[in-house]
Amino acid sequence: MSPRFLIRAAVAAAVALAVLPGTAEASSPGRTPVVLFPAFHLTKLQVTVRDQTTDPNCPRSGSFQDWFQNTQPSAFSQVCQDELETLRYDPNPAKPMPLRFSEQPGVTVDVIDYGKTDSAPFYEQLYKTLESVGYQRDKDIRVAGYDARLTPDQGGFLARAKWLVEQTYHQNGNRPVQLIGHSNGPLYIQYLLTHTSKAWRDTYIHGFTPLAGNFPGQGLLYSMLFTGLNVSDFGYPKTVDNAVSSARMYLTAPSTYMSASDPKIFGDQETVIKDTSTGRAYTPKDWPKLLNDAGLTAEEQIARYYIGFVRFSTPKYFPDVDVTAEKGSGLPTIVGATLPNLKVGQLVDQSQFIFLSGDSNQEDITNNANRVWSAMKCHSYVLNDNPGVDHFSLPSNVNVLNRLLTTLKAPRHHC
Repeated sequence: MSPRFLIRAAVAAAVALAVLPGTAEASSPGRTPVVLFPAFHLTKLQVTVRDQTTDPNCPRSGSFQDWFQNTQPSAFSQVCQDELETLRYDPNPAKPMPLRFSEQPGVTVDVIDYGKTDSAPFYEQLYKTLESVGYQRDKDIRVAGYDARLTPDQGGFLARAKWLVEQTYHQNGNRPVQLIGHSNGPLYIQYLLTHTSKAWRDTYIHGFTPLAGNFPGQGLLYSMLFTGLNVSDFGYPKTVDNAVSSARMYLTAPSTYMSASDPKIFGDQETVIKDTSTGRAYTPKDWPKLLNDAGLTAEEQIARYYIGFVRFSTPKYFPDVDVTAEKGSGLPTIVGATLPNLKVGQLVDQSQFIFLSGDSNQEDITNNANRVWSAMKCHSYVLNDNPGVDHFSLPSNVNVLNRLLTTLKAPRHHC
């Protein structure tokens, strides 16, 4: 640990002691800088392929991009892209779980323009709203993109995110940073906050704004193990080959299981798979039986480690910063599917989906789970409901954005 860090920590501790428990700290002058953590596959990734041998029917070398709403033409078909982005899993128990995953031979994957707003174009309205009150892109608006296949204990995420937050703090007059996350992004923020010290949070963090944070996971991910889902439009595959390639990609991606509904929160409150060939219905608490019945033994190892991986629901794992959360509600939301069997790579249509109420992407159980943070003793907590606002409209909703501007101006709280 560097002497410089120790000095900063000591200063932060002295400031904290000077503030009465539960009271607000005076804001430092200037704008509160922002670091955004995008949703699942809303970060632009560059996939570079050199002499691949995974599939001889795919180009041997070249490159393509992976991100939601990507319309760039590519020599790599959707099936080829899926196959080349499918992580290899080594079941060797001697290896720590985060180190058991690797790329296909000849494949490298990188975040495009890490730290810059260009890395996550979906959030254009959020950027423009911040600019309207004086913010500047890539100065006091930064983006902590990540490879959505990976969990926050992989790929150097933690060190990279800490560096970006600290850099943003120092380059903006040593002003604490507001962390904004959408959908899966808050999972990565929560991991960051629970893997840093109180002194670090007191120094660098102004607060946390989760937009429909997927903290306990969602039921939809279980059916994706069998149906797949295409990243470019978040639509279901139209061919069996694509359904197979897409489902296989999710089967070995650790983030699939981190994002799936955690039985500690969900129990048997929703059905995620109905198998009409056997008449069996599976709830989140039945996930071991589901994977076992499907013959997914290696995947069961991954699931056991990563389901419920990002902890949040007990005081030990509260974020311990001010939280202003947002959610949508009142919309039909897919939580599972009725399938003819448990074969990997199935085509589905609207009639097969199982629905509950939610924000069109995440169910109410998911979006209400962070209410436990209202028990934080030293920090404020608010959960704002936005009836009729769907999951992907939250980051551009005028009411949400206006509340964000108010949050950025508000003083933070300390014990």
